[in-house]
Order: sequence, then structure tokens, then C-alpha cells
Amino acid sequence: MEGERATAAFLDLPARCAKPRERGITHVIDRGLSIAEVDGLIETVGESVDIVKLGWGTALVTANLKPKLERYAAHGIPVVLGGTLTEIAIGQGRVEGLVAWLRELGLRHVEISDGTIALEPRLKTDLIGRLAREFTVLSEVGSKDADFIMAPYVWVEQIERDLAAGAWKVIAEGRESGTAGIARPDGEIRMGLVDEIVHAVAPESIIFDAPQHPQQVWFLKHVGPECNLGNIAAEDVLSLETLRLGLRADTVGHFTLDGKSSAGSDGRGSTGPRAGGSSQDGRA
Repeated sequence: MEGERATAAFLDLPARCAKPRERGITHVIDRGLSIAEVDGLIETVGESVDIVKLGWGTALVTANLKPKLERYAAHGIPVVLGGTLTEIAIGQGRVEGLVAWLRELGLRHVEISDGTIALEPRLKTDLIGRLAREFTVLSEVGSKDADFIMAPYVWVEQIERDLAAGAWKVIAEGRESGTAGIARPDGEIRMGLVDEIVHAVAPESIIFDAPQHPQQVWFLKHVGPECNLGNIAAEDVLSLETLRLGLRADTVGHFTLDGKSSAGSDGRGSTGPRAGGSSQDGRA
């Protein structure tokens, strides 16, 4: 690591927080990686992976679950099961069974979402508070239904409520496809919505689902290079890290071409109009 830092010392690059990070988090989705693929991910970009989610309910059917968890654990990478699995457990009244399984697997993180089922706010708040006493909780806000539109103030209220209940981070739903929640069905970010969210809630408290390359570029330019991004495919982690550092054409002029980052000194950046259109497009 010392050699790697010395090699890059001749360039002025955006600062990156050291792991374990509170901001600049790269949340990776594992859709069914093999052990060899996990090893390759860790070998290539392990220092850029902050947390891995085993997508939706894949943990129940993957044949390499335990050796995969051992690989991630050996390299200090926490794993969380998909929120859909928690929703199914809630719907079937099997939350205690899920908790027992998390303990058996040695997992210390849990995701609580209501993107598929209708979950009463009080029930979600109570569940976050209860599980936060034992686990690091990631809650999720937003629907997986691309046709469901929620007013920005409701997003803010739900995010603030989940954080107050004990959530470590709140995931702003976008699905693994990037076509719902904070994004339109065509993948375009709902800029007015994100603008209102980050003006009301500290961005470091939120992980924005951004699986698509243009979405990642948009968030890094508008929120800053240390923006928390989620549902990143394993094969895209290296690309995202170069985007964060201004080492790819999409962000080089924004962060590094003149040795200065145009993001704010507090790491939050600007959510005002830039390349990609006005944030006040009237279509939150």
C-alpha cells in the first residue's frame, strides 16, 4: 500500500476516507458470484469495497454461501442479505428465524426495507430499533414499483424517521436495475427529488442506489466524490473508483484536470445545475 500511495503522489486527486468509511461508501451487489470471482474482486479492488449485499433472496439458494462469507470476512468486508428476504420474513412472521440465521452465519448487518410489501411506519421503526441493538441496520426507503411516485417531503420524513430509530445508513431505493425510486423507468435520476433530500438530510447518512454508469457520474458530480453509492455490480467497482478519483473522462474535468475538485470543501459538493440538466426540472 505504501508503494501504491507513493506512485500516485505526483497527482492531486480527491481525498478518499480510509476504511471503515462513513462516507464515500461503495455498496456492492453480489448476484451470485463464484468463489473465484469473489477472490478476483478482492484482489483487484478489495480496498474499494465497503459492504456487499447478497441480492434479494439469493443467500437461500446459493451453493457456496458459507465459503463466500468466509472470504469476505477474512478481508474485513461486511455482508448484508437482501432486503427482500427480510420483507418475506416479516410477511410470514418469521423475523426471529431470520435473526437466528444471521447469528448462525456470523453476519453483523441487516437490511430492513418495505419496497415490496406495505409495512406500517410504526412496525418498521420498532423493528429498526430492536435490531439495531444487535446489528448494524441499513434501512431502505422507496418502492420497487417504477410507477409509484412519492413526494420528496415524504422521502425526507421516512429517511429521518429511520435514522432516528437507529439505522446506520438509509438506502434510497433505485433497484438493482436503477429504474425505480430515485430514478425514472428509463434510468434518469429524479434530480429535483435528490436535490430536496440532500438539502434536508446529510448525504453521508444516505446510500443512493446507482447501478448505472451515468447515474454514478451524476451523483459524483452533484453530491461529491465521497457520495455513498449502492447496488454497484462487482465488475463496475474499479470503474466507479476511477470516477471518484477523476481518473476517467466522465469526471476528470470535474475533479482533477486543474488539480482542484469542484465539490465543496465539506465533501457534499453542489446539487445545483450542471452537465445533465437542471435539478429543478419540475419532475421530482
